[in-house]
Amino acid sequence: MADVRPTPVPTGATARRLSWPFLPKHVRALVEQRCGAPVVQAASQDGGFTPGFASVLTCADGSRHFVKAASTVAQAAFAESYRQEARKLAALPRGVPAPRLLWSHDDDWVVLGIEYVEGRAPARPWVRRELDRCLDAIEAMTPALTPSPTPLDSFETEFAPFVGAWDHVRATRPALPHLEEAAALAARFGEVVAGDTLVHTDLRDDNLLLGPHGEVWMCDWNWPVRGAAWLDTVFLLVQPRGDGLDVEGIVAERALTQDVPAESIDVVLALLAGYFRKQGDQPAPPTSPHLRRHQAWCAEVTWDWLGERRGWTELDLGGPAARW
Repeated sequence: MADVRPTPVPTGATARRLSWPFLPKHVRALVEQRCGAPVVQAASQDGGFTPGFASVLTCADGSRHFVKAASTVAQAAFAESYRQEARKLAALPRGVPAPRLLWSHDDDWVVLGIEYVEGRAPARPWVRRELDRCLDAIEAMTPALTPSPTPLDSFETEFAPFVGAWDHVRATRPALPHLEEAAALAARFGEVVAGDTLVHTDLRDDNLLLGPHGEVWMCDWNWPVRGAAWLDTVFLLVQPRGDGLDVEGIVAERALTQDVPAESIDVVLALLAGYFRKQGDQPAPPTSPHLRRHQAWCAEVTWDWLGERRGWTELDLGGPAARW
């Protein structure tokens, strides 16, 4: 097993979200009209790292609804994110295990009404049986997403800015062993990520729900791109690696990764390691106080994983000069 790096953020309680009573009266009226009955209970969903409204609403008729909302003035970036999510959810084929978009509203607030599904987030630390359920779900949905059912930018286009994060690492950690090797790997990412599969790119514990009858639901489709089918599997394995699971054994076993050249996975890990380190060094936004600690943790995990795969020695990876 890999070394365990306990996550420094409170699982399931990372977001500072608006709650139902603090939504403007006209937004609450709109939601109740679209849901078909008055709201009698609201349970805020406090995983993730954004401050937009995201709650499971129970109505007087017993129905339940998952609703997201953000102000186009006070929360412009998050409103745009929800707007993009609405477009991309609407384009997903039925075979994808994603809660369906039922309705949306786009005015001074962007509001999404999303199908309520019964489920819970995977346990942290990750356990193998739950991880396998999620990896099975990725593999099962891949045929429905290949070729991409909707026009999207490529992974190479969307992730190109990540390469520049290594300039930040050079400036802040010039003595880091293997820095230039890692930066050179990251710069080659365009050579290995091409594909015509719609990939989620943001699968982690707070974007997954495990249903009571074996279902796995994938949520928050804000950032899908066209790319290689194996990318979501590798992205999802970052957290389990930090939680101590043997992800190398999983890579060797899973259908989407077992035939991927080792160098290709190293390239993607190098790309992620630089990005996470740069982001982890930024000031924490007051609306998402745990975001930077989460990203710094992901930087450590991806760096250690990359180092193990490249055969970098424990001496090189350890010690004050080598730590991120």
